Amino acid sequence: MSKWRTLESNYVVNSPFGNIRKDTCELPDGRIIDDYYVNEYPDWVNAIVLTKAHQVVLVQQYRQAGEDFFLEIPAGKPEGEEPNDHAVMREVREETGFVSEQAPHLLGEFFVNPATQTNKVISYLIVDAYHNYEQELDPTEFIDVHLVDLDEVEGMIAQQDIQQFFTVSAFYMAKAFLMKHNG
Repeated sequence: MSKWRTLESNYVVNSPFGNIRKDTCELPDGRIIDDYYVNEYPDWVNAIVLTKAHQVVLVQQYRQAGEDFFLEIPAGKPEGEEPNDHAVMREVREETGFVSEQAPHLLGEFFVNPATQTNKVISYLIVDAYHNYEQELDPTEFIDVHLVDLDEVEGMIAQQDIQQFFTVSAFYMAKAFLMKHNG
């Protein structure tokens, strides 16, 4: 199997949220695709945040593309730092006011949609979290913080009270991590 060859790239949109690039590609059999669109987004971080009382810290916010409110785990893109444990701890503190003395556990780094997007999501588990700060939200963020017992999250996913895929995938990775390390 051979990779596609990019013959030409032009930006259709450049914005602070991401860029849309139009590529002309040559397929391994020689055929040409004149208009293959690629969304260039920065990588982002997210975290399952587990309090000392075994509650999961969720955030609820309106999502314009989904036209509804969604329960999610804290997430965001790095702000001048690498998409690492420092970035995720900052995002969690800013969105929820929760912190932990424990270093975050890396659950994995995954492409969001490699067919059309360039970015990855880097997922973490933060344990022994406690509330210590007020929220520090961006001007466009309106976030309510919810604490949910760890044992209730799976039922919320099954009932579709939690519908955001990256929250669901991070939860199941965190559950597997906790089962492996806590027995």
